[in-house]
This record gives sequence, structure tokens and C-alpha cells, in this order.
Amino acid sequence: MKVLAAMSGGVDSAVAAARAVEAGHDVVGVHLALSRMPGTLRTGSRGCCTVEDSNDAWRACDKLGIPFYVWDFSDRFAEDVVQDFVDEYEAGRTPNPCMRCNEKIKFAALLEKALALGFDAVCTGHYAKVLRDEDGAPELHRAADWAKDQSYVLGVLTREQLEHCMFPLAETPSKAEVRAEAEARGLTVANKPDSYDICFIPDGDTRGWLAERIEMKPGEIVDHEGNALGQHEGAQAFTVGQRKGLRLGRPAADGKPRFVLEIRPKDNKVIVGPEALLAVDQLRGIRISWAGVPIAEVFTGEKFDCMVQVRAHGDPVQAVAHMERTEDGQDNLVVNLPEGMRGVAPGQTMVVYQGSRVLGQATIDSARSSAWDPTQVG
Repeated sequence: MKVLAAMSGGVDSAVAAARAVEAGHDVVGVHLALSRMPGTLRTGSRGCCTVEDSNDAWRACDKLGIPFYVWDFSDRFAEDVVQDFVDEYEAGRTPNPCMRCNEKIKFAALLEKALALGFDAVCTGHYAKVLRDEDGAPELHRAADWAKDQSYVLGVLTREQLEHCMFPLAETPSKAEVRAEAEARGLTVANKPDSYDICFIPDGDTRGWLAERIEMKPGEIVDHEGNALGQHEGAQAFTVGQRKGLRLGRPAADGKPRFVLEIRPKDNKVIVGPEALLAVDQLRGIRISWAGVPIAEVFTGEKFDCMVQVRAHGDPVQAVAHMERTEDGQDNLVVNLPEGMRGVAPGQTMVVYQGSRVLGQATIDSARSSAWDPTQVG
């Protein structure tokens, strides 16, 4: 098979490419240039897609004896990931840029170009599996190493995309084994730290970064009963579940800390309250996609048991879900959580599982709690 290996410059993608070569595939490596700032440098484990990462990717391909290219996707990245991130925060939601990057860049733009150039598959270093059902259709499943499993961030993949995905690390029992293999193969990235945080905000100061791109206006901080508590400098800089940085000056009556329960950019208000009110018991999702052939209940509207995960490294929670069509014709994924889930924000992605299989994903449009009624806050 003719395989395009997406080379991030990290150890996982390097070993994945090596395994594809060893399996006898015709492999070509490509690094995605997602920023037009040539001086961008990596800071320890912060950031990715930097100059150092590009050089590391080239060295890995040179060691493997495969061609190496750099493709400039910076315009697509700026529009589909960075601008989407800004727009979502401006609307008072909390987006996941890694999900958008996988959806729009790594498994849309990249795969589209790869197929146009005659490649059969795109190979990445993600920890996830593609299995086949009894009819031969692809399904996305968790990796063997659940501690490193990345099926959550791949939940946006469609059946058509899964047909052309290759994840050579799927059955690898641990990251330590990947590093040991990289060292044995003479790959210089064997001990390179994993990247984390948002790649286009390498210093980790999301609030400061947003302040340069969103017009922040002072407004009220009120409690869950509508009582004014203080002022903020911009509602969009807050996230649901946040405790620090509220600067209220006086404690709650019970002396316990307050948490952000809701953000209302239209009213420019931040609603806060006790930790207990962070638990939600129903999620409603939009922008739904299915990873493979949807289960029958998606078409019938019947309820089905599942597990729901809302963070890349979060624990899945037992749920009962069903599809619902609104009066204006929009499909919603309604997820009820018998045991509740803490601190969920609109804009986050919920990925739905049955066992190890990823059924699909949706962007959370609303997160509701039976413990309090947000409409009572004027």
C-alpha cells in the first residue's frame, strides 16, 4: 500500500512510520506546517508543530530512509482551528481545538490531499484501533493501552475517513515500549517529551491570548440566585468549573469557594455558585458525526445505553442517549446521566462509546442540572 505518514516530530509518529515501513508499505513522510511564524520554538513540553518538531520529523524520515516533505496548511489551520477557537470563546463556549484540528486538518485536508495524490492511507501515531464489523465496515475502538488511548480526539472521524486510516500503535501495551523501540531503532526522538496544552498558545496563557483577539467588556458576576457579587473584565475569559481568578473579595455565606456555573456573553454575565451545582444530568449535542456505521437506534430515535466522555483524559460516565429532532429540523443528541457529571461546559465535545467502540461525537450545546434553574437568574 502507498502510505502517507503524518510526522509530528514526536516519538509516536516516528515509531508508527517505522512500523509501516517494516510492514512493507511504500511510505512517504510529511510534516504539517501549521504556523507561518518561522521563529516559533518549542518550550519543553509545551507546543507542537514548531521548527524543532519539523527538524525532528526530517531526521526520523532520514533514519527510516523514506522521502520527507513539509506541507503548508497554515491558512486552513488559522481559519478552521484558530478562528473557530476564538469564535467559540466569544460565544461563551469552551472549544477543544485538538478535535477541530483532527477533524478539519489531519483527517480532512491532509487525507483529501493524500488521496488526490494517489495514497491509499494516512498513518499516524495515535493510540486507537480500526476494526471491521461482520460486513467489513470500519469501526473506531480504544487502543490496547487505555492509559494512552486517544480514541476520544479521533471521535470526529467518519466512516469514509476511517477507511483510509492506519494506526500502527493500536496494540502497543505502553508508551514505555514505544520509547524503547524508538531507541532501539536509533531514532533521536526516543526520549522527547510529549507535547501538551494548546499548540498555538505555547505559553499556556489562554486568557491573555484571547484578550488580544476578543473585545472584553466589564460586567457583573452574580450568584445562582441572581445576587450581584462583583465585576469581571470580560465574560469570555472564564470557563465553566473555574474557581480561581474570580476576585470576589468576600466569601460565600458557608465559607466555601464558588465556581463558574455559566457564562452569558450576550448579557456579559458570569454566574457562580457552590461546587455541588457543577454536576449536570443532561447534555444536548449538535454538530453530530458517527464513527463508522451508526447503530440502529440513531435512525429509530430509541434510547440506548452508552458511556460518554467529555475530556481527552477524562473518565467515561454511564449514560442513556437518544436522537431528537427539534421543531426547526435540527438533530440533537440527548444524553441523560443517571450519576451526573461535574463541570461540563457548552462547546466541549462529548464522545459516545459502547464498550471499546466509539459510536460518534457531538458538540455540547447545553448542559443542564436538575439542582438549579438557570432561567431564574435574570
